[in-house]
Amino acid sequence: MRDVIIVGGGPAGLNAALILGRCRRDVLLCDAGRPRNAATPLTWGVFTRDGTSPFTLREQAHADLDRYGTVERREIEVVEARSAEEGFEIRLADGNRETARRLILATGLRQDLPAVEGFETYWGTGVHSCPYCDGYETRDRPIIAYGNGHGGCGLALELLCWSRDVTLCTDGPDASLGKKDRDRLVRNGIRIIETPIAQLSGNGRQAETLTFRDGRTIPCTGVFLMPTDCEPSHLLEQLGCDIGKTGVVLTKNDYEKTNVPGLFVAGDASRRVQFAIVAAAEGAMAAFAINMELIAEDTA
Repeated sequence: MRDVIIVGGGPAGLNAALILGRCRRDVLLCDAGRPRNAATPLTWGVFTRDGTSPFTLREQAHADLDRYGTVERREIEVVEARSAEEGFEIRLADGNRETARRLILATGLRQDLPAVEGFETYWGTGVHSCPYCDGYETRDRPIIAYGNGHGGCGLALELLCWSRDVTLCTDGPDASLGKKDRDRLVRNGIRIIETPIAQLSGNGRQAETLTFRDGRTIPCTGVFLMPTDCEPSHLLEQLGCDIGKTGVVLTKNDYEKTNVPGLFVAGDASRRVQFAIVAAAEGAMAAFAINMELIAEDTA
């Protein structure tokens, strides 16, 4: 039986493996190889690595982990997870099973895009989920907040940090956008367009124009999506995690513990603040907490 199994090889899982490797723990890191940021050309907001390709960051992280003989990496999907008598058991896509005293799920979240022509084409280059990650690259140019109701209003106001040319597009009539929010948007110079969107177009590399179904067009450098509810990983459901209304796992404290003893969740699946550097920090905190628990068990 291993000390720790980590499911997910993004920033959270990689950093958890690094910390545990340095604690000389026997670690298995399993990654299905389908990162959420696969379409993102560059990762921003990581000190000393600002503007680095996500794949370059992963390659460097793999090289770092390979220095630690107690850490094993496998590019394989974990298809099943359950609590076992002395910890946890996982089943891999090849049918093999592994057990460990502790389990970290760093599976991230799946991003479902609105069914608008062009959104998938420009996902990561002109359509984004996080203005803190990608807002700077659209600064002082026309940008779109895509959302509804009070949340859409909040996103539009947030985008004023990066541009004064902000439009809230609701992609159809929005009865949930109240008068108070509408008045606030108008006071701050934000346009509201409730006409359904036909498509987002550009030059193949950069988004340029948003076209509505009535034929109207407006310039558009970037579209930022309002956070939406997420479908949790089936592994979280199998293990019996408490999951909030938005699909995010409810952790018990700052060390990423769940309601299931010995199970930790780190990264995007446990927070609404979905920064690479925050996910890495959560992985480190989970690793610290696990190591302290194992020390307590082994020295009781």
